[in-house]
Amino acid sequence: MRKYFGTDGIRGRANGIITPDLALRVGQAAGLMFQQRGDYRHRVVIGKDTRLSGYMIESALQAGFTSVGMDVLLLGPIPTPAVAMLTRSMRCDLGVMISASHNPYEDNGIKLFGPDGFKLNDDMEREIEALIDSDLTRRLSGSAALGRAKRIESVQARYIEFAKRTLPRQVDLEGMRVVIDCANGAGYKVAPEALWELGAEVMSIGVEPNGFNINHDVGSTAPDSLIQKVRELRADVGIALDGDADRVLIVDEKGHKVDGDQLMAVVARSWKDDGRLSQPGIVATIMSNLGLERFLGGMGLGLVRTAVGDRYVLEHMRANGFNLGGEQSGHIIMSDYTTTGDGLVAALQLLAVVKSLGKPVSEVCHCFEPLPQVLKNVRYKAGKPLQEASVIKAIEAGRETLGQAGRLVIRPSGTEPVIRVMGEGDNEDLVNRVVDDVVAAVTQAASKVAA
Repeated sequence: MRKYFGTDGIRGRANGIITPDLALRVGQAAGLMFQQRGDYRHRVVIGKDTRLSGYMIESALQAGFTSVGMDVLLLGPIPTPAVAMLTRSMRCDLGVMISASHNPYEDNGIKLFGPDGFKLNDDMEREIEALIDSDLTRRLSGSAALGRAKRIESVQARYIEFAKRTLPRQVDLEGMRVVIDCANGAGYKVAPEALWELGAEVMSIGVEPNGFNINHDVGSTAPDSLIQKVRELRADVGIALDGDADRVLIVDEKGHKVDGDQLMAVVARSWKDDGRLSQPGIVATIMSNLGLERFLGGMGLGLVRTAVGDRYVLEHMRANGFNLGGEQSGHIIMSDYTTTGDGLVAALQLLAVVKSLGKPVSEVCHCFEPLPQVLKNVRYKAGKPLQEASVIKAIEAGRETLGQAGRLVIRPSGTEPVIRVMGEGDNEDLVNRVVDDVVAAVTQAASKVAA
């Protein structure tokens, strides 16, 4: 277990866990670590979403980086994948995104990208943690070697152009009526503009951030407003981003949700037909539906599963040559174009398939019938309930009961003291019974440990 970093950077309550002091020390620690790359003027880009606390954290990070002699380029509100892209294109040593993704405005976080635009690996994060907790006083820069800070104004246009260029030049969205929900977050300017420039008729919601309303009743985790607007306007498709725009949820013309598993299925089928898959399969997490695995298998494609977290999906993709992967939640990674999940790019790739087939989204995006999937959480106070003999026995019994007709996944959360119990299978009643049995065992073990 790491002290500060979770599965997706550092995240927590703003001015609670994510304090100015912590942000300052993260800037100093990360800056010192990446200055070891060579003797030249080092630079970092810093982007953020629209949370009120972003101002505070941005200033603290800026102070930390400049205090160790690193120049800072401030990007302002911009999607996470744009920070990753700009880290590479602007030849920076480090990229930072200030965001807590789909969390409410009270939370915030710090995500770090290396010079290649990829998120830092576990070893790098451990090294930064060690520096954060050390005395850095003697490693600060002298007065003449302090860093400078500069705000960059052209970044939104650069990202829009990048996103558009992931489509062939002859592809446009003329004739498509699109509703885009930007979650009052980082994509509120760039996403509607990119769609409009490609020729779509665009209606936007969740594009009035005020520092407090990010993800509030809008965005990929709250799609009811988008569903209502799609039906009301008789739109061809609805697109919902999350707070930092690195994931996406689609709503078809009938107002039905399309999750990341269906999106991966659409793109995998299209890329297979076009000969664009670099490997005969895709990478997803243990949470992706068994229906996706069976659908891919029917086309002769495999599904490799990793731990939950887009970073683990990407690590396996890079190590084994895959160019398509993602999560059921809508983190879709297309490594031919991006180094992280990109909600806008994923949406554009889907719309290109829809346009080329000339069929409604509901038909294109219903690749398979998902198996019933049940997820329940058990909160605990202390100890390791999953190591209790009674819990191990309940899990083994549940897996034996489901057999080849289902799956049982039990995992501790990477961000809170919660154990997640997920079951899926052809028989929903059986799945519910198995999940309830495991939840009961974990609950009893957790209460015994707490006592």
